[in-house]
Amino acid sequence: MSENPVTRQQKVTLQNKHGEKLVGVFHDAGSADVVVLCHGFRSSKMNETMMNFSAALEKEGISAFRFDFAGNGESEGLFQYGNYWREVEDLRSVVEYFIAANRRITAILGHSKGGNIVLLYASKYHDICNVINVSGRYKLDRGIEERLGKDFLERIKKDGHIDVKSGAGDVQYRVTVESMMDRLNTNMHEACLVIDKECRVLTVHGSADEIIPVEDALDFAKIIPNHKLHIIEGADHSYTSHQAELTSVVLPFIKEGPAGGQ
Repeated sequence: MSENPVTRQQKVTLQNKHGEKLVGVFHDAGSADVVVLCHGFRSSKMNETMMNFSAALEKEGISAFRFDFAGNGESEGLFQYGNYWREVEDLRSVVEYFIAANRRITAILGHSKGGNIVLLYASKYHDICNVINVSGRYKLDRGIEERLGKDFLERIKKDGHIDVKSGAGDVQYRVTVESMMDRLNTNMHEACLVIDKECRVLTVHGSADEIIPVEDALDFAKIIPNHKLHIIEGADHSYTSHQAELTSVVLPFIKEGPAGGQ
């Protein structure tokens, strides 16, 4: 392992295609190669998994960029429940920013919803050779009732929206009909079928994931052409007690893979 004590962290602001500012932190290890890290639902670049991956990549002399999707963290824009393809375009703006700066995107990694975003990106833009899906959801029609309650479709069509509240009764976010249909109409199966065979995909999932069942990882493994699956025994959705094991699985995959296509 090549320790790199001169890594610089700098805040980077760039614009997405809607003119909104996206804010991220660039861990510049001096390498031309950059790994872009994508957070999950209602999360941010400050998520523990994003921070740990950045630190692990730094130690290997690989630059990393963790950023907030529009409507999350420090980035501009309104938070939306769905937004899958719009977040793909946020990621595209990040990739284009670094390519313009003469960097090379060697891998894109996403956790939870971020895992969906990197897979959708790979299905549309065929310019990244290494994609890491950490605990992404295969069946997007699942997991909704747990957040919104029973009969959510009937209620949202009747009222036009559902407000998700905290235990104290405060509104945390609003789910509109449009954002709900965005999620329900996002087809991971179709997208994964058109990922290039040259694109290496690693799916990592915890066997004790309480948010997204490990079966979703098995479904990805069945249809993605060039795919490697790793199940971490006992790990929950946030890898609370398995952060070190998670990075030990992902880092070799990134280092063994070809450089970015740009």
